[in-house]
Amino acid sequence: MVNRRPLIAGNWKMNFDHLRAVAFVQKIAWTLKDAKFSPTEVEVSFFPPFTDIRSVQTLIESDSLGFAFGAQDVSPFDEGAHTGDISAGFLKKLNCRYVIVGHSERRQDHSENDELVAAKTKAAVKHGLVPVICVGETSDDLEKFGASAVPVGQLRSVLAGLAAGSEIVVAYEPVWAIGSGQAATPAQAQDVCAALRAVIAEEISSESAEATRILYGGSVKSGNIASFMREKDVDGALVGGASLDAEEFAKIVQFPRHVIA
Repeated sequence: MVNRRPLIAGNWKMNFDHLRAVAFVQKIAWTLKDAKFSPTEVEVSFFPPFTDIRSVQTLIESDSLGFAFGAQDVSPFDEGAHTGDISAGFLKKLNCRYVIVGHSERRQDHSENDELVAAKTKAAVKHGLVPVICVGETSDDLEKFGASAVPVGQLRSVLAGLAAGSEIVVAYEPVWAIGSGQAATPAQAQDVCAALRAVIAEEISSESAEATRILYGGSVKSGNIASFMREKDVDGALVGGASLDAEEFAKIVQFPRHVIA
């Protein structure tokens, strides 16, 4: 069995300028150091706005902080006349490891569909980035189709045609839970994450399914992260609002101290 290293990812959304970003990452590093927590078994990644990435990169690399970082979106195009777009190649030059694709806020605010999310995923993989593919159902979807039907369909559309061996991360984020304060139950998250892993096995391979990390996102906080991490198919969390509070996010990162097998 593959040992999947847990990933705790902080999606800052449209928060923090580059100066605040630097101060925030430093505070996280100091907080974890003071707590004598070395996240060797937990990967920590930040997803700052585009304007902050270079500053975050410089800090993490110059101080050898051991954190990963990525972008919140990416263009499906490599270059050219696409005003406002950011190429995966540009992000790779900044040493980004990850990029979020298909977040529900992009789907809602910018009318992104599965076809565009698939194109962005392929662009990320082409340039050596690991796409964090977000899937999830709205409250109406939940009532009409149940919890797993929509996210499974979204993921299947994105994975179709993706090259075998491509490294991906999947984030299950029920739209009804994001920012609501009402998280899914651990059992609900487990059921959907298991269904998503089965889709990866069908569309790519059983080996890829076993190796791929699947995250839960949606009102994650220090008080509930340990319960999610006890589930066998939940490999981490994509954290929104709580990732903007240094002390709270540091507590989430330290979940292994509170998980009882």
